[in-house]
Amino acid sequence: MSRAELQYLVTGFTQNTGIRVFAFDHVGASYARTPYSVEADLSLARKHGIRMQELPLLCRAVLERRLDDDDQRAFTFTEHDMSVHQNAVHADAEARKKKPSRKSFPSQAE
Repeated sequence: MSRAELQYLVTGFTQNTGIRVFAFDHVGASYARTPYSVEADLSLARKHGIRMQELPLLCRAVLERRLDDDDQRAFTFTEHDMSVHQNAVHADAEARKKKPSRKSFPSQAE
């Protein structure tokens, strides 16, 4: 099965003592569902400036990077992952600052 055929759907989350565990179903070509989970430490997410709304997509990205032949079903969105994301966000923001802004010219309205 190719990567393009892999789909992970968020089915919910649980939270216990500052750890949010996102539940996902992997839907394969035969539409069979396989459960997965990714946990994220909320205090580390706040430390790295990650908003709660971003966590499901970032956790899904952890699953999308997994190896096809890996039988593991539970993963962690690590502090290293969070740091990499934070650095990418900052680099993107810096790049946008350096782009010359387009100046709009007043219309020729009379």
